[in-house]
Amino acid sequence: MNDSSKPSVLFVCVKNGGKSQMAAGLMRRLAGDTVNVHSAGTKPAGAVNDLSAQALLEVGVDITGEQPKLVDLELARDVDLVVTLGREAQLDALPGTRVENWDTDEPSERGIDGIERMRLIRNDIDERVRQLLHALEADATP
Repeated sequence: MNDSSKPSVLFVCVKNGGKSQMAAGLMRRLAGDTVNVHSAGTKPAGAVNDLSAQALLEVGVDITGEQPKLVDLELARDVDLVVTLGREAQLDALPGTRVENWDTDEPSERGIDGIERMRLIRNDIDERVRQLLHALEADATP
């Protein structure tokens, strides 16, 4: 159950092992308890991506205890915003729910892999999370 006095966001990617977990972890770090933050996947993996977790640990965010989970459509309908990350994450229509897609950087398309790839993805997501938090704070200001 969400605290309706706080904005809420659900980050969704396919596996819920990388990008959506990164976005949720970064938002939690930046927003503290001022935003209800959730993450999920359309086809969850068995574990969080090790390189995603490592890239976040470098900036003080620990997602190593997180477990990928399937999108809960009831939750998706209840949050203020659903953010899909990447081109592959697709959700059925959620009437009345604001859905936004972040077509995140994909360094592998430029031949960049490993931890360097994850750092670039982390930095892209971090900037987007900061912008989103600023917008949420502005919306909450009377």
